[in-house]
Amino acid sequence: MSFAGLLDFARKDVDLPQSSPKELLKNLHANFIHQYEKDKNSYHYIMAEHLRVSGIYWCVNAMDLTKQLDRMSAEEIVAYVLSCRNSDGGYGPAPGHDSHLLHTLCAVQTLIIFDSITKIDAKSICNYVKSLQQEDGSFCGDLSGEVDTRFTLCSFATCHLLGGLQVLNIPAAVQFLMRCYNTDGGFGTRPGSESHSGQIYCCVGALAIVGHLDDIDRDRTAEWLAFRQCDSGGLNGRPEKLPDVCYSWWVLASLAILGRLDFIDATAMKAFIYACQDDETGGFADRPGDCF
Repeated sequence: MSFAGLLDFARKDVDLPQSSPKELLKNLHANFIHQYEKDKNSYHYIMAEHLRVSGIYWCVNAMDLTKQLDRMSAEEIVAYVLSCRNSDGGYGPAPGHDSHLLHTLCAVQTLIIFDSITKIDAKSICNYVKSLQQEDGSFCGDLSGEVDTRFTLCSFATCHLLGGLQVLNIPAAVQFLMRCYNTDGGFGTRPGSESHSGQIYCCVGALAIVGHLDDIDRDRTAEWLAFRQCDSGGLNGRPEKLPDVCYSWWVLASLAILGRLDFIDATAMKAFIYACQDDETGGFADRPGDCF
C-alpha cells in the first residue's frame, strides 16, 4: 500500500482527484457491459461463473437503466437463465450448480425485465423458497444452512414478484427480522450481529414488502445511515470503514424506502460516485484512484 493509501486508511476517507469526471458516463458504462457480455473467453468472465446469474441481472438492469437494453441478446440470456433451473424449483448461478435464493431472485428479476416470466413455474419456485424457511422464521440461502437477513429479502421479493407470499410464514419471518434490529437503529445478519448498511437495506426492504415498515423507528435507522457519509461525500458500510461506491446504493435505497432521502448530502454523494468511474474503459471502482 502506498503512503497516500495508508493515510486514507488511517483517516477512513479519501480525496477526490481534481481530474475526476463530473458527470455520469452512461454510454461508456454501457459499452463496458456490452463488451463483457460479448467476450465470454475473458479471464474476468470465466472467473465469475460461480455468480453468473446474479451477474447477468446486474448487467441487464444497468443496461435497462441506461436505455440500451436492446444491445443485449435477450433470447440468449433468457435461455441461459432457464438452463440454470434445478429440479428443486430453485436456480443456481450456472447450469449444474446448486440452487440458491440469491440466484433464484436474480433469475426471476431478469426474466421479468425480458417479459419472460410466463416461461417459469412460479408455484415450484415459491415452494422452493418456502422449503428454506426455518422454525425461527429465518431463511437459509441454500441447503448448506447459512442464515442471513439477506435471504429474508430474497425470499420475500421472489415470492412477491410471483404472487406467492402466502406460502411463507410472514409473522415468524418479521419476528426474526426484529430480533436482528439493534439499539443503534441498524440491522445485522443475525440476532446480535453488528449493524451494516447492506443488511439495513435487506431488512427495511423486506419489512416494506410485507407492510411492517412501521415496526421500526424510521428516523433512528435513517440517522445511522446518514452517519455513513464521509467528508468526501462517499458512504461506508459501517463505522470506521473507508467509503465504497457500492454503499451509495445500499444506503440511498434504504433511505428511499424509509422516506428520508434528505438525510444525506446528495450533491456530495454524486460527486464521489462520478469520481469512481473509469473514464477510459467504463465501469466503476470501489473508490477514486482504484481503477485499473
